[in-house]
Amino acid sequence: MVAPDMTRLPPFRPSRMPHAQDPRRGEEIAARFGGLDPDRAALIRGAAGSSPHLAGLLEGEGGWAVAALDAPGGALEVLLHAVREAPPDRLGPVLRQAKRRLSLLVALMDLAGAWPLEAVTGALTQLADLAVDRTMRSFVEAETARGRLPPVDGAEAGGMVALAMGKMGACELNYSSDIDLVLLFDETRFEPGDLAAARAGFVRVARAMTALLQDRTADGYVFRVDLRLRPDAAVTPVCLPMGAAESYYESVGRTWERAAYIKARPCAGDRPAAERFLAVLRPFVWRRHLDFAAIQDAHDIRLRIRDHKGYHGPVVLDGHDLKLGRGGIREIEFFVQTRQLIAGGRDPSLRLRGTREALAALVAAGWVPQDAAGRLDAHYVRLREVEHRLQMIADQQTHRLPSTAEGWGRLCGLMGEEEDALRRDLQERLEEVHDLTEGFSPRHRPPPRRTTGAAR
Repeated sequence: MVAPDMTRLPPFRPSRMPHAQDPRRGEEIAARFGGLDPDRAALIRGAAGSSPHLAGLLEGEGGWAVAALDAPGGALEVLLHAVREAPPDRLGPVLRQAKRRLSLLVALMDLAGAWPLEAVTGALTQLADLAVDRTMRSFVEAETARGRLPPVDGAEAGGMVALAMGKMGACELNYSSDIDLVLLFDETRFEPGDLAAARAGFVRVARAMTALLQDRTADGYVFRVDLRLRPDAAVTPVCLPMGAAESYYESVGRTWERAAYIKARPCAGDRPAAERFLAVLRPFVWRRHLDFAAIQDAHDIRLRIRDHKGYHGPVVLDGHDLKLGRGGIREIEFFVQTRQLIAGGRDPSLRLRGTREALAALVAAGWVPQDAAGRLDAHYVRLREVEHRLQMIADQQTHRLPSTAEGWGRLCGLMGEEEDALRRDLQERLEEVHDLTEGFSPRHRPPPRRTTGAAR
């Protein structure tokens, strides 16, 4: 999956509407904007009346967002251009404003049903990519200018790179998501006598980048950053030489790390160097033989996580984790990634980052029946939409369904649905996801074979 072309994003044509859990609050915010047409007025009432976070954004950035609804793609392109052109001493404030505005516009288009899931997640990812690239280059230039980082000829960002992992790597960022990064540098660019200074300099850059992106100010924050997917994160520095990372994966890399690198994508810095690094890792990720033992290992890890979190037994909606819980998003992602690992070494068409596009490729290659894949795809989209609304309420990286009447009221308001109907729908979907994915798991049946027929 690639980030959307901003100029081709769909216009504001609502197909659904949120409703206000707190009508008074919704009316109060909507009254700030004069001359709204009925659709825009209903959208703002519903968003502000069900989400304290969106109400706050509308108070600060609502004028921009209401105008942006006329041409949302163009408005976001102007916003990203401002980030590209921001001087280093203004980069933090410009990025935080961009995040506030993009978050608000994306939420409004999502709540109105005007943008599909890929447009929502793609827009969020595009800002994340740009934010990481601009901060990296800015701090590398500053360190080099101070003489604290050896200069390098012909390398972007001094040879430093960022690999986007997880949902960012697949252009599938959540509404309120951490960004998972692996930061590396190309040590072959430096003379042996300069390597120690380069290592120290890139670590300083990594720490400065992380602070600018995730530290909260009165203007908010840009993105929370997670650097723990790097090799042996408990003992290694936050930015590693590529050679050291290659040696780690070739010698002690684990199955879960192979799965993580399915989604790895160069997002900032010296992208040619990052592509070379990923090419070196290709045999580690994509094995030519069908490694079912490794898949069983990954499945066992998943079960241990489930045991640790207490996610066994029937689905109880109140407080249920839509990501890690029974029938949740992770079960669909695991289902797809394990089959990619099994077959992707021999079939390059399966080496795709996006969950939905990979699932479609598995169908085309005969590894997953069309009927099962179609149902999983529909459930994935629905669960991601609910997950986004949970996160819109208070801009928290939560995946848990509410456990209070007020919480369900806010979620149902953002969904534009009645609670009984939403509960029934989620219960049925979570149970079917679990049945479909567990039925195909290595624990309960022989490894999957290529199929050409419908669901078995």
